[in-house]
Amino acid sequence: MTAIRIFHASDLHFGEEDRDALDWFAALVRDEQPDAVVITGDITMHGSQRQFAAAEQWLSGLPAPLLLGIGNHDLPYYHHMIRRVLRPYARYEALARAVESEWKNDGVALVPLCTIAPAQWRLNWSKGVVSKLALAATIARLSQVQSAAMKLVMAHHPLVETGTRGTALTRGGDNALAALARAGVTAVLSGHVHDPFDLTYQSVAGPVRMIGAGTLSKRLRTTAPSFNELVIAQSLTVNVRDYLPHS
Repeated sequence: MTAIRIFHASDLHFGEEDRDALDWFAALVRDEQPDAVVITGDITMHGSQRQFAAAEQWLSGLPAPLLLGIGNHDLPYYHHMIRRVLRPYARYEALARAVESEWKNDGVALVPLCTIAPAQWRLNWSKGVVSKLALAATIARLSQVQSAAMKLVMAHHPLVETGTRGTALTRGGDNALAALARAGVTAVLSGHVHDPFDLTYQSVAGPVRMIGAGTLSKRLRTTAPSFNELVIAQSLTVNVRDYLPHS
């Protein structure tokens, strides 16, 4: 397999974005020309029309095939409850239609898994949840790419806890990882916790790698703004690339 490079970023949080970090990332995309750019959610801070417009302007300038995932911050915020209930995904879906590019590769498949919901039976709706419908949709899409040598799933929340300061508390995550292992998934790409990680989870159906990207926003936790460079050849390697303006 010819080596494939994917830039995996997450948690841009337009509204609280780090413009210097975004400019750095965009310049690297222009200069290094990865095969694809993957953004695993929280593109905006409050899901507002203005924030989505700013995100669209920036994302449309990235000269690479682009695949997006939705994060909890990409839904209308809680004080827009009517829109959150009636049209929770409308602005995100409009953005995806405007900027996503078709990316085809016989060796690698990228399949989304939704880990958010407009409402949950708990107070903190920012945490992850994998519904039966969401998991079934992902498994169905994976069945269509069985010939791919490597199957990667894009989610916003880590499906189980990864030892970072931020937590996901994803309901249904253990079951999802077992189902993904049975479907032959190599790794789940995610974000949400704002710090990178790379570990292997031993599900009841076998191992699945979990790879998390940091943030390119001002909402830092324990690490600098960063993204993951994925290199896929016979195996998958991950290089965390930090934005260190004073280095």
